[in-house]
Amino acid sequence: MKLHQIAVQLYTLRQLCTTHDATAAVLREIKSIGYAAVEIAGLCPLRAEEIRLLCEDAGLGIVAHNDGAVIREPEKTIEFLAELGVTRAVYPSPSGFNLGKKRDVERMAEGLTAAGEALRAAGRKLCYHHHSLEFTRLEETTVLDWLLAAIPVDLMALELDTYWVQHGGASHAEYLRRYAGRIPILHCKDFGNILGTPTFMEVGRGNLNWKEIIPEADAAGVEWFVVEQDQCPRGPLPSIATSYETLAALAE
Repeated sequence: MKLHQIAVQLYTLRQLCTTHDATAAVLREIKSIGYAAVEIAGLCPLRAEEIRLLCEDAGLGIVAHNDGAVIREPEKTIEFLAELGVTRAVYPSPSGFNLGKKRDVERMAEGLTAAGEALRAAGRKLCYHHHSLEFTRLEETTVLDWLLAAIPVDLMALELDTYWVQHGGASHAEYLRRYAGRIPILHCKDFGNILGTPTFMEVGRGNLNWKEIIPEADAAGVEWFVVEQDQCPRGPLPSIATSYETLAALAE
């Protein structure tokens, strides 16, 4: 992992990005911490061009855009990505699909395949972001493995999330090795257990072994190490600063 590969998911800072000017200020803070890029999600309503210019002004690149509508309206996603100047769209969660039912999983796979084909034809790429629900068993495997087997590699990549892998009872090393070359983005957030309750933690403040995860991710071909913390009791800016410090200390 290099310093220029460390980014942050703006969903972490959604409560601060409430206006155009507030978002601009947050992006400047992100840059001052040391981050090289951002992943787009959770912003106030802004046009793609506005987001692109705000990031350019702050000196930040853009890793990807989270878009829950990519299955329903892939052409709109393609247009947004083009205006944003970004290659990847990330399907953030299986909204409207019951992953406990095989037919729903099949329907979602059909939608993701069609979206992936549309994006590929436009020179764009689709990623799937999982939570722990995808580690539910489906026949002889998990929902996540079933999806990745059903959808061709060139139509959908995986955005692996360290917290949700742990929450789902899976192994980081196993998934990074199994899908090496198919994981361009690693979501980095730590896992804590406070009084028996799973808790989102800053990278380095939980129980995950980052000295093992980072080399495994490098070997798997991960391009971006994206800090994300769904909830930040200490506040999002102090939290992402702590996570950056931990990752930067492990960078080559």
